[in-house]
Amino acid sequence: MPSFTSPDQGDDLEACVLRFSDLDLKDTRLINPSSGLKAELDVSTKKKYSFAKKKAFALFVKTKEVPARPFECKEKWWKCCQQLFRDRISIHRHVATQHADEICHQTASLLKQLAVTPNTSKGLRSEDSRNPLKEYFTCNREVSAWLPDISCFSPDELISQGSDGGEVLLYYCYRDLEDPHWVCAWQTALCQHLSLTGKVRIATEGINGTVGGSKLATRLYVEVMLSCPLFKDYMCKDDFKTSKGGACCFPELRVGVFEEIVPMGISPNKISYKKPGIHLSPGEFHKEVEKFLSQANEEQSDTILLDCRNFYESKIGRFQGCLAPDIRKFSYFPSYIDKNLELFREKKVLMYCTGGIRCERGSAYLKAKGVCKEVFQLKGGIHKYLEEFPDGFYKGKLFVFDERYALSYNSDIVSECSYCGAPWDQYKLCSTPQCRQLILACPACQRQGFTACCVTCQDKGRRLALSCTQSSFKEECECTARRARVPSELPQQVWLPVSPRPRPGVGEDGPCSRERQQQDFPRPSQS
Repeated sequence: MPSFTSPDQGDDLEACVLRFSDLDLKDTRLINPSSGLKAELDVSTKKKYSFAKKKAFALFVKTKEVPARPFECKEKWWKCCQQLFRDRISIHRHVATQHADEICHQTASLLKQLAVTPNTSKGLRSEDSRNPLKEYFTCNREVSAWLPDISCFSPDELISQGSDGGEVLLYYCYRDLEDPHWVCAWQTALCQHLSLTGKVRIATEGINGTVGGSKLATRLYVEVMLSCPLFKDYMCKDDFKTSKGGACCFPELRVGVFEEIVPMGISPNKISYKKPGIHLSPGEFHKEVEKFLSQANEEQSDTILLDCRNFYESKIGRFQGCLAPDIRKFSYFPSYIDKNLELFREKKVLMYCTGGIRCERGSAYLKAKGVCKEVFQLKGGIHKYLEEFPDGFYKGKLFVFDERYALSYNSDIVSECSYCGAPWDQYKLCSTPQCRQLILACPACQRQGFTACCVTCQDKGRRLALSCTQSSFKEECECTARRARVPSELPQQVWLPVSPRPRPGVGEDGPCSRERQQQDFPRPSQS
């Protein structure tokens, strides 16, 4: 396990920070960062470079640890690129030769953090003395020190048996993190320790996660998060949204360090989470929506109910009367706002998303434009709203980014089969293996062979079925590629309250919409 000694402590960093007896990290044949990165470093920062490179390497290796089999003498193995490594030498050489670019990227990220570190040992000690939390973690940097004791539980208790005995957690926490790479290593070890799967994004601005496992495992995970000094003053139990599920809802565990914990595509240095809209509790938001809908028949409403999610999310469930941008990714949201500023001028905006995290950055971006009268956001997102108001103003299903695709809180169906128009809201993946497009095809249409997102994929699927070779490479469907990146809304397009049947244009899948598919395919007969 690497030591986390400061790069300014001691003269011989090469000897005191990390020792790998089986791998020479100075060997440029193994790790060859871009020449520009090292060339830009002056003499005074070369030690920091060496420290950052070794630390990045060690943390990357740490994230690949998996428990060894019970009958093995060793406690851990390493898994990377679908390969299992049983000794340190092999995993070190694999990382050095196959992941040089990622090590280089993490090294650069660590150097940015080290750039603000005081240049003298005296200054460092002085800073630590003023920051008890940093000093506390400096003395307890071993990841194992922050894992819960599970010796009193049997393995079966920690491993969920399907979705009936398990749970999925959804949470986020915005707070400045000095060492996101250490948090990444800790989160990886913690989730593996508790047999959790899912996705966790970490950045200097905080953490965003959705993990699944047994109810015991998720309870222990919450307890650890709330007791950790990094998060205990920033989170409470209510910040963790729960739903029925388990480890089976995710194909694997993915933990990583990113620039943003929710990918809006704009640096947190430009649009900070620290300047969001006004948070409304589910009860307060419910009253605001009720007031908005009561005034919906007025010619000029001063309020916009804005859905910050993607079109395929709002397509199967949304608030009555909402404006749902026809965008494929949240990173398109800023461009959507920029192209439709007049739509929001002097308006009161009520924003919502799945769990609240997209609204944190989205409301900050909208506020920064300076055109709105007021910007509000639903605290806890749709998830928390439906817990209190399952039969409220949100109609349809709640889309989730895992293998469940959607959660149901009410019986309303607001979307329809893309082929026959029958009420239907259960997503499936396009039947062409390389395409990852989600489609709405009712059982009757599926039985007639309508299982692809468009005619191009349907033909491609038939050809692949007849051939012996199938590539696992992920492709973007042609109908998705032709889709407009950012739609343009007009003021008169603000929608009125929805009925259980969807209005034209609400979250329609562009060239993959029902209208286009009726051109591509013959209408299937009802059965």
